[in-house]
Order: sequence, then structure tokens, then C-alpha cells
Amino acid sequence: MSEPITLNVGGKLYTTSLSTLTSFPDSMLGAMFSGKIPTKKDSQGNCFIDRDGKIFRYILNFLRTSHLDLPEDFQEMGLLRREVDFYQIQPLIDALQEKEVELSKAEKNAMLNITLDQKTQTVHFTVREAPQIYSLSSSNMEVFSAHIFSTSCLFLKLLGSKLYYCFNGNLSSISSYLQDPNHLTLDWVASVEGLPEEEYTRQNLKRLWVVPDNKQINSFQVFVEEVVKIAMSDGFCLDSSHPHTLDFMQNKIIRLIRYK
Repeated sequence: MSEPITLNVGGKLYTTSLSTLTSFPDSMLGAMFSGKIPTKKDSQGNCFIDRDGKIFRYILNFLRTSHLDLPEDFQEMGLLRREVDFYQIQPLIDALQEKEVELSKAEKNAMLNITLDQKTQTVHFTVREAPQIYSLSSSNMEVFSAHIFSTSCLFLKLLGSKLYYCFNGNLSSISSYLQDPNHLTLDWVASVEGLPEEEYTRQNLKRLWVVPDNKQINSFQVFVEEVVKIAMSDGFCLDSSHPHTLDFMQNKIIRLIRYK
């Protein structure tokens, strides 16, 4: 056994051995602790890694046992996937993919229901025409709301990994807004021509994007197309018996079902 090493991962301390950390030489940890990549130290002299400390326990345990062991009620698969991508431990990447397939197969029939609402709102904003010269302007803005329910918690997490809010100049996954595993409410606005970027932040207006296509969702038609595309890639199909044709054509209600 090699001498123990204490790691500070995002403020959480772990003690392990050099042989464990370098058990996969081609990984990020293997490169860090074999001297190929310089490591940082915290104020106590511990090796510091600026990543999620809580999730690191599953990565470290995999290095020790070559098994990915997760609790039955594990709810942070998206975060784990991002951390695994960072550490680039290929056998762990493969194990995580197998785990996700296993969880997906374990889910039985599923239903997805989306209720949509749209309204027009007038926004007032100041336009700087020249130094010391400002004018007051106003414009109509489309405001959208989508209430999403699914019996598949995994699908809502998948949807959360594809849709992002744009706010204060940054993109943030809607996964962080998923407080109920079966329900998700989205509220966003369409871009307004001439509205300064800082006004979206000042007036607390979020826009919606789909990634990795980097497409802004400025209408319900685009929203429906993107959500249906994501749902069908996960095995869903449109429910031909519901909703009423008129409601579907007007993008008010969408229901999809999945049989396994």
C-alpha cells in the first residue's frame, strides 16, 4: 500500500492511496497524480480539485472496486454524468451508460402531458440614443408558460438536460428548477427587437434555448417540435385519442405515451 493522500474535492475531504488514484493511467486523475498535469493545493496542503465533493464518493469507490454502486433512490444522475465526463475514466463511463440503460428499462409504461399558455405583455424600456440622451420606448412581448407532467422521472431529467434558460447573459439548465420529480413548469419570453440585453435581466425575463442545437425557442410551435423530438427519441409517441384535435393544433395540450 502506498502512503495515504488526502484530497479536497469542492471542500469535502477524502483520504485514499496513490495507487487507487492512478489505477486508470489515461484518466484525468491518473494524469494529475502521475505528474502529467500539475495539481493545486489548499491552505492545509491537501490536493485540491474544484469539482462536486458529494458526487466524488461514487467515483472514488469505483476506483477502489471497479463497480458503480448507487443508492436505489439516487436522484443526481445528470450531475454524476457531468462529473464522470470530467474525470474521463473510460470503464466508469461505460458502467454509467449501462446503469442508465438499466434504469430506463426498469421504467414501465409512461405518460407525458404538457399544457401550454401564451399571452402578450407590453414592456417599457429606456433606449440610450447618445451620451446623456435617453428615450422611453415600449414593445409587445410574447410570454409563454408550459406545465409538464410525466410519470417518468428519467424523462424529465432528460428534458432538463436539453432545455436551458438564458438569463443575465448565462445559460443554465432547467434541471435546477426540477424540484418535483414528476412536474416541471417553464416560463419564458420571446426575444423583442430593440430591447437592450440588460433589460431582460432588469425585468427578470428569461428566454429558452435548446442544446446542443443552440436554438432559441421563440414560439410554441418550435417548443412543441423540440419537446416532441426529445420525447420520441426516448420511446414516446403521440396519443391519438387525446387531446382533442383542435387543442393539439392550437398547441394547447400535448399528450404522449410510451409502452414497454
